[in-house]
Amino acid sequence: MAEPSSRSGQLKLTPTPVTSADDASSQALNEALGSSFLLVRIFVVLLACAFVFSCVFTVDPSEVAIVLRFGKPRGTGSDVIFKPGLHWALPYPIDEIVRVRTGEAKTVRANSAWYATTPEEEALGTEPMAQERLVPGVDGHTLTQDGNILHVRAALKYRIADPVAYAFRFENVTNLLSDVLNNAIYRTSAQFSADAALYKEPTAFREAIATRARELIDAKQLGVAVDEVIVDTRTPQFVKQAFDAVIAAEQDRSKKVNEAEGYFNERVRTAEGEAAAIRSGGIVSSNALIQAVAAEAKYFQDQLPYYEREPALLRARLRIEALAQILTNAPDKFFISDRPDGTPRELRIQMNREPLAQGRRDPNAPLNQ
Repeated sequence: MAEPSSRSGQLKLTPTPVTSADDASSQALNEALGSSFLLVRIFVVLLACAFVFSCVFTVDPSEVAIVLRFGKPRGTGSDVIFKPGLHWALPYPIDEIVRVRTGEAKTVRANSAWYATTPEEEALGTEPMAQERLVPGVDGHTLTQDGNILHVRAALKYRIADPVAYAFRFENVTNLLSDVLNNAIYRTSAQFSADAALYKEPTAFREAIATRARELIDAKQLGVAVDEVIVDTRTPQFVKQAFDAVIAAEQDRSKKVNEAEGYFNERVRTAEGEAAAIRSGGIVSSNALIQAVAAEAKYFQDQLPYYEREPALLRARLRIEALAQILTNAPDKFFISDRPDGTPRELRIQMNREPLAQGRRDPNAPLNQ
């Protein structure tokens, strides 16, 4: 209770004693406030942890990441690309993470110049039913240099080489690559005849389409690397029989030409072989004759000194040598001696005589008979 003061003339307040009920309420309030502050601190810590963890992101091995800070790539040069691993970035909308898959090959197709097919026919690899004419607006086609119609389609397999250009230079790179293929198909078809594109120069036709597609991709800086360009060509179905007849005629012509060339080459090789054999035989005979003549010439040259000394003796020796050779080679030999009175003898020889028959021997006869 407050009591008046006589000296100062002012009221003096004296504290009233605190009851047990007041102490309990104060203590409960303090405990409540302490618990609230603890929960706030825990919430703040959790919020800070969540903020820290939200700034960490992971890049898979098959991709790279680009961090946009307020819509602009963060970093310069090669630092713009975040490779596989753990990285840090501020939460959205301050930083935005753009992931680009670079570890896989992608394929884009161009079918604007191809005839109409169904997914089932494509899956089974079958051709649609032949039509009597080309259906405009349904069947795609391209014009060749000689004014004919062809069906051409292409598939481009590529990989991402520059993720920044691929992700930000154009909005839809896939559609742009399809347009690039169509441009290459129509432009190349106008430079080749139908016969060249289908039969005579199919490889050159496909390479020209691939080269044109690569040139456009490099000029537009799409950030992709081309692995392969696959090109298919077909004749219009309503003239397929005529084209098949041309192919058959060309194949038959090529077969006949190959057979003629093979026969020609065979005959030429045979004639050349025979000519070489005849030349070789002539050279061998010539060498043998020359050697024989040279040997005889040397022999007569060696006998010249003996002839100059004793001509008669040399003639007699040569005659004896000739007779010896004759007698050695002759199967029959006849020796006729002179008569004492000097009259000549008459010699009669039977030409083509019958061979003498050998007599039969008696098996019972003795051996000494």
